Amino acid sequence: MTQGQGSTVDGVLRRSAHRTPARTAVEYGDRSWTYAELDDAVSRAATVLLGQGLAPGDRVGAYGHNSDAYLIGFLACARAGLVHVPVNQNLTGDDLAYLVHQSGSALVLADPGLAARLPEGTRTLALRDADDSLLARLAGAEPYDGPEPRTEDLVQLLYTSGTTALPKGAMMTHRALVHEYLSAITALDLSAGDRPAHSLPLYHSAQMHVFLVPYLAVGATNIILDAPDGDRLLDLIEAGRVDSLFAPPTVWIALAGRPDFADRDLSGLRKAYYGASIMPVPVLERLRERLPKLGFYNCFGQSEIGPLATVLAPDEHKGRMDSCGRPVLFVDARVVDEDGKDVPDGTPGEIVYRSPQLCEGYWDKPEETAAAFRDGWFRSGDLAVRDAHGYFTIVDRVKDVINSGGVLVASRQVEDALYTHGAVAEAAVIGLPDDRWIEAVTAVVVPRGEVSEAELIEHTREKLAHFKAPKRVVFVDELPRNASGKILKRELRDRFARETA
Repeated sequence: MTQGQGSTVDGVLRRSAHRTPARTAVEYGDRSWTYAELDDAVSRAATVLLGQGLAPGDRVGAYGHNSDAYLIGFLACARAGLVHVPVNQNLTGDDLAYLVHQSGSALVLADPGLAARLPEGTRTLALRDADDSLLARLAGAEPYDGPEPRTEDLVQLLYTSGTTALPKGAMMTHRALVHEYLSAITALDLSAGDRPAHSLPLYHSAQMHVFLVPYLAVGATNIILDAPDGDRLLDLIEAGRVDSLFAPPTVWIALAGRPDFADRDLSGLRKAYYGASIMPVPVLERLRERLPKLGFYNCFGQSEIGPLATVLAPDEHKGRMDSCGRPVLFVDARVVDEDGKDVPDGTPGEIVYRSPQLCEGYWDKPEETAAAFRDGWFRSGDLAVRDAHGYFTIVDRVKDVINSGGVLVASRQVEDALYTHGAVAEAAVIGLPDDRWIEAVTAVVVPRGEVSEAELIEHTREKLAHFKAPKRVVFVDELPRNASGKILKRELRDRFARETA
């Protein structure tokens, strides 16, 4: 392979393979790969993909569950100069067809059990579990010996989660992701001696780009799991095989709510990372009380920046439990008003970024790209406050702030108040159209025990100004969320707006 002068995504693995070839890189089920074996598999997979008639720059969809084959497929695309398009494995119908068609994917790597959902006429290659799958073809393929991609080449279309609108494909270059990997390694204290488990979907940027590939860069041994199964995770921790875990707040809430959580020996867990959505402060306090020696890291960002933008380290939590920390190594951040001018510290505004980690824009969406990037800064859509020490606190998504009687109410503050009630398992606060209030503060609650609407409204009034308290509480069995654990407030607004119309 012709060596380039810059650093590429697949080069991250290549360097680790040269440095520690015999160390175990990845375990999945009953399969295990050393760094040398994984690097060789990626090279052979790159040859297989180019043998499908693909050319550098072509888009390749990835529609599969977590596996070693999924990781190999991504890194093989990177090595061959192809553009990887991760697709939420839960998508079906029009949503799935939209991503495949909008990206222009020439081929989709798919788990056999999912391929039938793809739009008619889609070219597919099985990732695994088939005689002619990508994994099965490795033995008969020669290692890739073509030119190395350039750092400025696209390597992935990282689609936004689509919680407020149709997903947009953030165009990520090798240069952007490699910068993000170094930011993650330094801010999150990742090291070769860590024993991480990767249980969130690998199509999601947080698990792949904040943890799995950066951990490959430092030479750690990585366990890939099918899903964040509580029994499996706690067993691995108790057995001493896992000491580092990333999970969204919904998973940490579920773990903390398990009947056996207080009895399991979790002393071997050293690093706990949370992100993908806002962690309720009361839940974090309960976790820290149960595991006082565990180091908690708050990871915050979004797809367009790779996705890590800020981190709150374990020694920074005291006195600022609701903060998402300070910008990571390669990120500049500001808080601005609607005109893009800096607001004083302590004043809410939109957080904007400038960074080599940022995407090049949105695939085939010039108007959305122009709206998102202004004067070299990316408009995040997150409402934040910066303090005098440079720490940021996310107040809400700009689109989730509730206008109640002309006064803006941050849903997060109301959710934190609800979580202090013992009968609230999960909560999401939204604004619903109201003739009197413009938008009525409405709490959608998954109860843990017997509790009434009046009781929860009174509970929040004891902790907040009365105008911030919910005007209505709706009880549900579960909250809608995407595969990364982010609650889909748009679905809640649409559902309950129809019911009250």
